[in-house]
Amino acid sequence: MKRFRKVAIEAARASGLFIKMSVGKTMKISYKGRINIVTDVDKKSEAMITERLCRAFPSHSILAEEESPQDRASSYRWIIDPLDGTTNFAHGFPFFSVSIALERAGEAVLGIVYDPMRDELFSAEKGKGAYLNTKKISVSDVSIISHSLLSTGFSYGVKGAKNTNLRNFGRALARAQAIRRAGSAALDMCYVACGRFDGFWEMDLQPWDTAAASLIVKEAKGRVTRFDGSRYSHYDQEVLATNSSIHKQMVGILS
Repeated sequence: MKRFRKVAIEAARASGLFIKMSVGKTMKISYKGRINIVTDVDKKSEAMITERLCRAFPSHSILAEEESPQDRASSYRWIIDPLDGTTNFAHGFPFFSVSIALERAGEAVLGIVYDPMRDELFSAEKGKGAYLNTKKISVSDVSIISHSLLSTGFSYGVKGAKNTNLRNFGRALARAQAIRRAGSAALDMCYVACGRFDGFWEMDLQPWDTAAASLIVKEAKGRVTRFDGSRYSHYDQEVLATNSSIHKQMVGILS
C-alpha cells in the first residue's frame, strides 16, 4: 500500500499543479450535456494521472471520468476524477480538486483528494485514519442539527429532473444553521472529514465523485450512507456523509 499511496499522491500533485497553472488561461470547452462541461484541462489532467498509474501498475484496471474504462484481470482498480468542479475551474472560482481512489475487490482501500489552490492534500488508507497533509483529522463534534453547517450539490440534470434536490435543500435549510453549495463533491466530503462541514448530501453522483472522499470521511470517524441510512457504495448515486452525531437527524430530513 505504501507504493500505491506514493504514486497516487505524486499523480494528484502533478496534475493539480497543471490545473492550477491553467487557471485563467484560454481553454477548449465542450458540453457533455445541457450545462455539463468538460475542458481540455480535464482531459490532459486525466491523461497525466492514468499514464503514471499505468506505468507503475500495468495490471490494474482504471475507471476515469472522461475516457472509457480500462478493464484488466486484476482485483485492483483506480477510480479517477481528474478535475472535480470543472464549472468552478472554467469560471475561475477556486474550489475544485483532483480525486484518486484505489479499490480492491470493489472496496475503496486508498483515497486521495488534492486541492491545488490551497495545497491541501486529503488522504486515507483503510484502517489507518485520515489526514490533511501530514496532520491527522477527524470530524466535528456538533450534535444538534440547528448548530450545523451543511453542504450539498445539484445534479447537472437539475433543469429537467423531477427530483431536483430542492425539496431536500429547503427542509435542511429550515433545520440547519446554514448550508453551502460550493461545487466539488469530493472537497465537500473532505471538509466533513476535517470538521469544516458537519454534513453533506448529494444525488446523481458517479463513482469518481465519492470513492476517495467517502473513505476519507469514514477514516475520520464520520459516517457515510444512502439517504435512508442504509449501507453506501461509491457506485450508488446518492450519498449522505456526516460527523456521525447528526446522521440520524439528517436521515430524518432526507428520507
